[in-house]
Amino acid sequence: MQRGFKEPGDKPRRFYKAVSVAPEPGGFLVKLDERAVRTPGGARLVLPTEALARLIADEWAAQGERLEMAAMHATRLANTAIDAIPAAREPTAADVAQFAASDLLCYRAEAPAALTERQAERWDPILARAEREAGLSFVRARGIVHQAQPARTPARVRALALELDDFRLAGLAFGAALYGSAVLAIAALRAWLSAEEAFDLSRLDEAWQEDMWGEDAEAAQRTARLRGEARTLERWFRSLG
Repeated sequence: MQRGFKEPGDKPRRFYKAVSVAPEPGGFLVKLDERAVRTPGGARLVLPTEALARLIADEWAAQGERLEMAAMHATRLANTAIDAIPAAREPTAADVAQFAASDLLCYRAEAPAALTERQAERWDPILARAEREAGLSFVRARGIVHQAQPARTPARVRALALELDDFRLAGLAFGAALYGSAVLAIAALRAWLSAEEAFDLSRLDEAWQEDMWGEDAEAAQRTARLRGEARTLERWFRSLG
């Protein structure tokens, strides 16, 4: 059987024994049995910091007989940073800016009062910090009707995104999509709070509903999966230094 061979519908078999990290011009390389890991695009998986390389090496080392690629969040994010981001920095930054144009934190429930108070208590400090430290401004709205934000807000978020290197930009875009919020993604990037704390803030309304009516098994599985992605994002940002 060829190395990495998989039958249709099967997960690929683990084809290596040892995982290591080695210095490489421009960063650190993850190796499987002394062979460099490569991205789907064929590039060598060179990471900018040793901590990030070890995060990804740990994912490969933790695999069993079959490779669970869907669970290797840091590896997939690194593939994106290397293969996709360099040629798509402008559209990636524009995508993040679109989240700022209709940011989750700006849309408040009309009722009940206890929920609106919780939203204000937990979301307003993050918005205030984004306004104070990132030069953003936001209009809060009640209900689900779209509220246009000042034009300078998405423009500023786009500019902030383009200031980042490819690895941080990949993380920021991933976070904005995960949270439905550019503000929470920026907060996680800048360590105003952890990426998992940002995830909890992003699902404030869902948590309220769960407190009222309970949570079904399918929803719990989805929440656990997304929480795992948030934890990986936290390690990703912190590993970049």
